[in-house]
Amino acid sequence: MDARRVRRRSWRRTPGRRLTGARARSAEDWWWDRLAPSGSEYHLLQADSMLLVLPGPGPVRARAHRRITRRAPRPQSSGPAATAKPRPRPRPEPAPDPEQGPDPGWGDRIPLEVLVQIFGLLVAADGPMPFLGRAARVCRHWHEAASQPALWHTVTLSPPLAGRGVKGSVKAEKKLLASLEWLMPNRFSQLQKLTLIHWKSQVHAVLKLVSEFCPRLTFLKLSDCHSVTTDALIMLAKACHQLHSLDLQHSMVESTAVVSFLEEAGPRMRKLWLTYSSQTTAILGALLGSCCPKLQVLELSTGLNRNNTPLLLPIEALQKGCPQLQVLRLLNLMWLPKPSGRGAALGPGFPNLEELCLASSTCNFVSNDVLSRLLHGSPNLRLLDLRGCARITPAGLCDLPCKELEQLHLGLYGVSDRLALAKEGSTLLTEKWHHTLRELDLSGQGFSEKDLEQALAAFSGTHGGAHPALCSLNLRGTRVTASTISSVISSCPGLLYLNLESCRCLPRGLKRAYRGLEEVQRCLEQLLTSPSSSS
Repeated sequence: MDARRVRRRSWRRTPGRRLTGARARSAEDWWWDRLAPSGSEYHLLQADSMLLVLPGPGPVRARAHRRITRRAPRPQSSGPAATAKPRPRPRPEPAPDPEQGPDPGWGDRIPLEVLVQIFGLLVAADGPMPFLGRAARVCRHWHEAASQPALWHTVTLSPPLAGRGVKGSVKAEKKLLASLEWLMPNRFSQLQKLTLIHWKSQVHAVLKLVSEFCPRLTFLKLSDCHSVTTDALIMLAKACHQLHSLDLQHSMVESTAVVSFLEEAGPRMRKLWLTYSSQTTAILGALLGSCCPKLQVLELSTGLNRNNTPLLLPIEALQKGCPQLQVLRLLNLMWLPKPSGRGAALGPGFPNLEELCLASSTCNFVSNDVLSRLLHGSPNLRLLDLRGCARITPAGLCDLPCKELEQLHLGLYGVSDRLALAKEGSTLLTEKWHHTLRELDLSGQGFSEKDLEQALAAFSGTHGGAHPALCSLNLRGTRVTASTISSVISSCPGLLYLNLESCRCLPRGLKRAYRGLEEVQRCLEQLLTSPSSSS
């Protein structure tokens, strides 16, 4: 062992010993030769009794790579084992090219046209949101498909209202409005149906964006919206030339705004929904003046705050002003027909009317004479809803010109017991329409047991070799018997709904509503096995 190695070892074995002069420089050289590999840069810091080595910014080889270079090759052993061929190692799968990217999968291999059609089926079933927003985050291909304006044809916009006060709702509307400023030109360019719900302050700004970027709009619904101005509706009528349906139910809109809109877009209007208020008379005046000659659907309902002032409706003037009306609904509305005068001729009627709904939860003033004035010229009527109209009799219904009625609703709900109800005449109804009726509602009527048995016996036979089309029968609160119900179920194999609640002539356990073919057939089995029916 040379003297240099001895001196270095003695220096290492002497803790706390301070080197000076040439011995200190030789120790520094030893640390440099031992720790600093070739080609790298290190910084050496020396304190009173400490030596600190820091690596520089130069490249440093990995530890595993240094171990591989230092490892010596193994000598090959001689013998029979050396002559055997080594087992081939499995080749690892080649790593994907970073430029090519990972395998896109089946989502990217679907053509864009097919993917748009698939998205269109989902949008038609559940609407564009939230599906299109989530599908756009899957990949770029799906984002391109979900961004097609053709998919955004029906949109409902409502600012969040849960737990917000007046200031919070205004802030939420402004935030949603900021998003609409980008969505309108980029997604809603082919928008056809728009619904605004619970908008209080930004309705004018939203309708302005719609008039600028949605020229194909055909339907607009404003539900529980405030601050709907005349300028906004007129601007919308002038910009959207295909707009033909307007729903303003449960919204605060001035009558002057609606009248101005109808004067601008009246010739192309097809459907109109309104809520009855003190300002409805002015809107009806515009309709009676032939402002909307092509109107097909007119619905007038009572708002949340019921108006006890009856509406005076001139039936003959409405028939002249809206000759193409197909659907007329006066829902839960207290109205009076304007007297026609003695010897006055009947109006032109509604020759295209297919649905008339006069349902009300309270007693109204609809009589046989009023019904005749409405329907004397409507041979194509398919649906007649007279629920709550206790003044209508079977004889008055039998005189109507419609011969292929499919839905007849005569249920009485909440009618006073003091009102005298007809006990006979249900046979006239079933004999006239038993071959076309699909839904029949006689709940609450006072027909006798025998009268109901004769009336429902009309469904026992076959018409032209086919079974009756009856699929819904409501006999709640009537005097129908078990034998009559058994006969109806056996004769109508398509019966899917049967209501027997509060039927006092039926045994206990059967007085309920049956929904579906299985429940109706189970009801038949219970009727056939019950002691009362067998006796």
